[in-house]
Amino acid sequence: MGIYIRLGLQEDSWELGVPLSIVRMIKFQIVPKLPAIDLEQTRQYYEDQLMFMTQSRYPEYLIMSKGPAEIHFFSFPDLDPLTNYAMIYIRILQGIEELYHEYLDRGVAIHPNGSLEVKNWGVKEFSLLDPNHTLLTFGQRIS
Repeated sequence: MGIYIRLGLQEDSWELGVPLSIVRMIKFQIVPKLPAIDLEQTRQYYEDQLMFMTQSRYPEYLIMSKGPAEIHFFSFPDLDPLTNYAMIYIRILQGIEELYHEYLDRGVAIHPNGSLEVKNWGVKEFSLLDPNHTLLTFGQRIS
């Protein structure tokens, strides 16, 4: 069962038996849940290369964080990295150039088509592939 908020509802409307004004106060955080061929290799990459911290480690599940952001991984040893189309967009509020250069200094492989650049849609972005071939795109709005 989920919470559904439809645009255009009146302030006194009800959704799932709860007044809409209460539903609007609920804060959401979207956390990606990604496949990992090898959870230990994934953990090491995110810690050593991308400077994430391990929050929880279970035999079949891994939770990593960097600041307020979290990424969850589930064990999927049969994943073919060449057919993995998983991708996430990580919004950076400030400091994308510094992060990009820090990753380069740490030897993080940037995607061949993912160097830091300003995009037509008003963000500065770069991309990389993790060991599972999940595409991570980091982006910061520019003013």
